[in-house]
Amino acid sequence: MNYIAALLAHPMRLAIIAVVALATGCAATTRSIDPNEETIHYDASYDFSDKKEIVNKLADSLIATPLLNRETAKPIIVTYGIANETAEHINTGGISDDIRLALIQAGEYRFVNRKQRDNSIKEADFQYAGFVPPEQRIIEGQQLGANYILAGTLRSIEKRQPKQWRLNKRKLIYYSLNLELTNIQTGEVSWADNVEIARESSQPLIAW
Repeated sequence: MNYIAALLAHPMRLAIIAVVALATGCAATTRSIDPNEETIHYDASYDFSDKKEIVNKLADSLIATPLLNRETAKPIIVTYGIANETAEHINTGGISDDIRLALIQAGEYRFVNRKQRDNSIKEADFQYAGFVPPEQRIIEGQQLGANYILAGTLRSIEKRQPKQWRLNKRKLIYYSLNLELTNIQTGEVSWADNVEIARESSQPLIAW
């Protein structure tokens, strides 16, 4: 009791203790999670678990397409990315890279590395500039020609509750990713599929 009375007699000391207690209680914490586990969505926005769902569905669909049964050799694909037409900053390059990785690991498709074409040309020029012995130079004109272009588009629709008196604000976001495989020679869309994700979030108007 005497200790409490002493604190009350010194308001500054009491304020310092309160600030320290508040800071300790609000300290940030981190933990590792398994990317393969089902995760909690803190809001309706796109997150890494959505990417995993998109990649798995589209890669499985492309592997299962009858296109493979019609080809005498493994189709050669060049990827032209996924256009982001949402209002969010979403790295769609991670989606196309993971789909390509899944298809390569499945052993059903071959890929041309479009991003490294300029570097390949520079390396070939270097080798033929006299810096590399003739027997160690690459043979020009041996690069693979792609049969198909893999490209897509990510879109979203966001809907919010109209302004009114309420305890919570609700938001609904709908995502749609369309992916297509186009035959370079004929221009025909040989395969297409999409993934749709819809999520609703509810947030208190007053929260910590």
